[in-house]
Amino acid sequence: MILTTTPTVEGRPAREYVGIVTGEAILGANMFKDFFSGIRDIVGGRAGSYEGVLRDARNEALGEVERQAAKLGADAVVGIDLDYEVIGDTGSMLMVSASGTAIKF
Repeated sequence: MILTTTPTVEGRPAREYVGIVTGEAILGANMFKDFFSGIRDIVGGRAGSYEGVLRDARNEALGEVERQAAKLGADAVVGIDLDYEVIGDTGSMLMVSASGTAIKF
């Protein structure tokens, strides 16, 4: 399955648009606690443990997009958009969402 942020796949024209697919991953307050306890991972201004958690959440959201597209019989998902939002009454949760258009070649 091809996943891309571009609106098309070069050399592979869409034969059919089968629908919009989405995926979400929500990270709770424990992620932030773990981040601060792992603050010593910061090297060169980067927080390796925090980046790893965000990467895992992004991969989870994209995995859901791919699973939904496969259920629709799609060959690819184009125009993928990734968003990161702080949610919850106290802003203690982070949501990673992905959406795109499932297509068949």
